[in-house]
Amino acid sequence: MLQPRTFPVGIGLLFSLLVLFLIYSPNPHSLGEYPSQVISSYTMITSSTADAELAINETLGFERVFAVGLTERSDKRDALALISSLTGFKIDWIGGVRGETVVDKALPFGVDRVKLWENNVGSWRGHMNAIRTIVERGIATALIMEDDMDWDVRLKSQLQLIAHGTQTLQGWSRISDSPYGDNWDLIWLGHCGEVFPEQLEENASKAPESPEYISLATKYTIHADPTVPPPPHTSGFQNFTASPHTRWVHVTGGPICTFAYALSLEGARKVLFDLSVDHLVGPFDNALAGLCRWGRERERLGMRCYSVTPPIFVHHKPKGYVSGDSDIQLVGGGGKGELREVGSTENIVWSARRNVRELIMGGDMHSQFDDEEQEQEAED
Repeated sequence: MLQPRTFPVGIGLLFSLLVLFLIYSPNPHSLGEYPSQVISSYTMITSSTADAELAINETLGFERVFAVGLTERSDKRDALALISSLTGFKIDWIGGVRGETVVDKALPFGVDRVKLWENNVGSWRGHMNAIRTIVERGIATALIMEDDMDWDVRLKSQLQLIAHGTQTLQGWSRISDSPYGDNWDLIWLGHCGEVFPEQLEENASKAPESPEYISLATKYTIHADPTVPPPPHTSGFQNFTASPHTRWVHVTGGPICTFAYALSLEGARKVLFDLSVDHLVGPFDNALAGLCRWGRERERLGMRCYSVTPPIFVHHKPKGYVSGDSDIQLVGGGGKGELREVGSTENIVWSARRNVRELIMGGDMHSQFDDEEQEQEAED
């Protein structure tokens, strides 16, 4: 398994900002859900950066929040509408697309629909419709998520720290219109797994002291994060046993799955061009990851992509027949498949979907890993 490496910021203002972030600490209200040592380590707000309190507004610090899903999946819309309401933000819907409704003439250059599969064609077109909406309406920033998402009920607290992280990595030193900074195209908040960019083969030969390597390898590291599950329940490509309860904000490497991602207007224009108007190579998530990975150079599109690992938005597997899990992949062998008695979500501690009753009734939140956490507390 790949070993994570956290590198100090080695150049100028970025180093100074990181040091400051690790020393000073006013306590934003929403961050009260975090232990005091986490708050005191990572939450400085200065007058030269956007107020991270914006990350706890009704659109999570973005101008809009979109969910992409097939209209007939009313079950998924019901669930997402409920948990977003209970956790305090608003979603606008973008209708999903059946691949067979996309005519050959509308496919981008390079697409072989037989090899791509109809379900992947539909997924690509649904995401493109959301991205085109951003471009058409001139939306400054938007979060796009798929319709089966789950998140921790402390989502807004998480986003405040992540906003500090993206600003730090950008070296942002002037007033920003966004709590996440203004020098980014894409922020990958939900995925199936992600690698650190310095570990990719094309970067292996770069000298560790070189500015290029440092810019790729620098991370904003959140230690002792209570919203990260115990290592046995944290999935991904990093060694979470060596770095328990740790979350990183970092330059994007090569993520899989487009569970949730944010785009700036400039980023949306780049994606619409590269994954539709110009060409398309492979499924949407692979193509988007490829754009972030290979499109960093100014000669290409100068992509500025950041990721959060482990992710904070993850696909939920609901109770019921497993055939209902996905509208892209065949689950359950073509029939209803097995009956799942209890729903679950990887990488999420206080699952919003698993705590709906508690959120409605004002009860205490339950972890998906209660037994193991109690054992750990007893050992401590």
